[in-house]
Amino acid sequence: MLQPTLEFVVLGNEIDSARGVADMVGGVAYVDDRPDSRGLPFRTLVRAVTDRPELLTPAASIGRYVVCVRPKKVRPTGHDPETGVVQINAMVNHPSLTPEEADTHWRDVHAPLALKHHVGMAQYTQMSVVQAIDGPAYRGFALCEFDSMDDLRERFFDGPDGERAIYADIASFADRELSPRRLLARRL
Repeated sequence: MLQPTLEFVVLGNEIDSARGVADMVGGVAYVDDRPDSRGLPFRTLVRAVTDRPELLTPAASIGRYVVCVRPKKVRPTGHDPETGVVQINAMVNHPSLTPEEADTHWRDVHAPLALKHHVGMAQYTQMSVVQAIDGPAYRGFALCEFDSMDDLRERFFDGPDGERAIYADIASFADRELSPRRLLARRL
């Protein structure tokens, strides 16, 4: 069974800062470097286990969080394609639910649906916010990794019924209006 861990996550917009911070603390940087980044809530996400969170500050212009990382599907060891893409979805809980209720649904109901209907997904990680140090009121970050942009485009869903099931379920635990536009990032 995959075990959850606690990590720091910082959000920002500076790709060089994210890369440098991740290298310095042994973390992972995800960057959305598409030329048209208008409307993105952030362009970089750095995650790290560190006893010196202040080192993450240069990459934290948008927000800083402590998260519980829950791996739901892990790519086989040694299989990390350079053509991979990570869809990052920040989540704000549905207004009719407490953050804890939304998180429980996300973990116990949505994760199995995602694993069933996102047939091209090579890796899936939920990062549930335990503490927002500063930044937007996000309650979690979903990292949906695909081996290629083609897999993301063509194999995101197993069909129209799966797509409807996923979107209906998301609407039951997340505020789709306040949850921001997704990032299409690559892992550095």
